[in-house]
Amino acid sequence: MQPEDMYILSANGSIISTPSPKPYPNKPPKCTDCAPLFMKVWIFLRAHGYERNMLRARRSFLVNRRLSLGKRLRKLGYKAYEMRNAGAVIHSHGMESCLVTMLNPQAKEFRITHMEMIKGIQGHGYYDELVVPIIENTAYENELTDSLTKAIEAYPKATAVLVRNHGVYIWGDSWIHAKTQAECYHYLFDAAIKLHQLGLDAATPDHGPIRRTIHSQIKDSQYEREWPRRWIVLDIEGTTTPITFVTDVLFPYARENVGKHLNLTYHTAETQEDIKLLRAQVEEDLREGVTGAVPIPHADEGKEKVIAAMVSNVEAMIRADRKITALKELQGHIWRTGFECDELKAIVFEDVADALEKWHSSGIKVYIYSSGSRLAQKLLFGNTDYGDLRKYISGFFDTTIGNKKESRSYKEIKETLGVDDPAEIMFVTDVYQEAVAAKAAGLEAIISIRPGNAPLPENHGFKTVTSFSQI
Repeated sequence: MQPEDMYILSANGSIISTPSPKPYPNKPPKCTDCAPLFMKVWIFLRAHGYERNMLRARRSFLVNRRLSLGKRLRKLGYKAYEMRNAGAVIHSHGMESCLVTMLNPQAKEFRITHMEMIKGIQGHGYYDELVVPIIENTAYENELTDSLTKAIEAYPKATAVLVRNHGVYIWGDSWIHAKTQAECYHYLFDAAIKLHQLGLDAATPDHGPIRRTIHSQIKDSQYEREWPRRWIVLDIEGTTTPITFVTDVLFPYARENVGKHLNLTYHTAETQEDIKLLRAQVEEDLREGVTGAVPIPHADEGKEKVIAAMVSNVEAMIRADRKITALKELQGHIWRTGFECDELKAIVFEDVADALEKWHSSGIKVYIYSSGSRLAQKLLFGNTDYGDLRKYISGFFDTTIGNKKESRSYKEIKETLGVDDPAEIMFVTDVYQEAVAAKAAGLEAIISIRPGNAPLPENHGFKTVTSFSQI
């Protein structure tokens, strides 16, 4: 929206200028255009405490965003303007936008697919899955600023953010797009609530029964009916991808190109952050006497000395196959260059692509949990010999959520996914210790048997598969 499309107000509220006449759809909204929004308890902007039913045309204005509108409004309501260059933002307290966040108090996202009105949301079609982040409500709206900012950053495709037990923020390129999307969002929220009341799942293509374990109501009965799991979490090495691809291709590529990468990108913010992370890790390694750790000189001693020390430490870390965030972040950045230059092509087992497609079409959410960085995971699944498989994957977890051999990491994944019963999550890995940790957190753990994987202990007690077709 341009300044000439707005009523410009002075500090005392008098009108400085009015919008110039323009043909539809560029004209500013009239009071009659806004009326349906206020009937739904939606607001564009109003004085705090002003009765919505008292809205009059002479009291309706579009205000230049550069005016001082109050600290809370600038910090919260204008985040979409600042971060997404929105033309208009609608904040709604519509009942359905509150109730839909209560269906699962643990959920961090609202998801729905295969509904006609999804086509009214920017960048989405009937077959797409619409995902809206949910943030937690606070006593004061200005306290939502940080969580709203993080949600907008984490969901670049989203045009709305739900606030639990509160409402929703919706934005668009213009007031018309914002209003259209608001109507579609509220329709979809209402549809999801009604589907839930019928015991149906809005997040699956067939909108079939909500999948959960249902126990018989017959007294002392041991029978139960188990619905298929809705969440599958996959390891990469030895599970979706041959271990040899990582050890014989990715690791050598990173080791051979670390010096070149650091030289070419040394002054970028990304590489400086990589150096900062590695420096902190090396300082810890030196205190603990880790083999191969050498001090990294201060930047004042020169680029060449810093890079030489970085290369020495990275090579030692790769040889030791260390699962640390600082190394994985740098490796991911190096591999990104390799994939972009077609020097690398990811390999997955032949049954992986078909299984991912089948699970996706069945409404099962698939996530990846690997010691590699999220960037590295996305690069791998985005550049496989079976094409881009990221469309079948709902999200990626790395060691920032915790060590893969610690049960609390899997508890954190459960909370992030908003799952009440951890047994509804299936975790597939080739590492026995990871399976033990996942099982301790309540997940169902399955061990993948692939060529080159390490042998398992006798009587390990876990179900094993040699192909995803067996899952």
